[in-house]
Amino acid sequence: GHYGRGALGVGPSLCVVPVLRFRATELSRATMIKLFSLKQQQKDGEATGNKPTSQKRASAAQLRITKDINELNLPKTCQMEFPDPDDLLNFKLVICPDEGFYRNGRFVFSFRVSPNYPHEPPKVKCDTMVYHPNIDLDGNVCLNILREDWKPVLTVNSIVYGLQYLFLEPNPEDPLNKDAAEVLQSNRRLFEQNVKKAMLGGYIGATYFERCLK
Repeated sequence: GHYGRGALGVGPSLCVVPVLRFRATELSRATMIKLFSLKQQQKDGEATGNKPTSQKRASAAQLRITKDINELNLPKTCQMEFPDPDDLLNFKLVICPDEGFYRNGRFVFSFRVSPNYPHEPPKVKCDTMVYHPNIDLDGNVCLNILREDWKPVLTVNSIVYGLQYLFLEPNPEDPLNKDAAEVLQSNRRLFEQNVKKAMLGGYIGATYFERCLK
């Protein structure tokens, strides 16, 4: 699916929740020492003329993801969580839409950053079971910048805005959940009812969705 293009045109939100600003400050303090030591490792490696190794590639990925995280400008509906503060390559994004079909829902995404980042995109899965044309029941996400349209200049922030856009503008063309897409195309009112039923916790057909309302 070619989704999320419009999301990249969205300007950075000026409304950042204070707790997120505090966390980002706290995080940057914690990562500056790590950043310095990684740079030192790179210099040491260059000085000894060693050939590139997977460890050095991992260091490059960590440097870049640290930069991305320190420069995050999250919309007010999004929050980052780091289960292990020492591991910046694995983290969670929580999206709580404040408008549209998915208003007042709480949706958790897992990010796994590879040692080849930013030359390949992070692996992103939706941990919350959601009735959505662009997210299947296994949590796979159809977003163009996570696949063929990824470029190394894109950042974690780009992905955050792309994912948020999917909740504001679900796209029924080339879907992952064909049943949800067909309902969205043929009967928007029924689609809205199904989304609400799923978020409250209940069955859509034979599939049970756990409650995910805030």
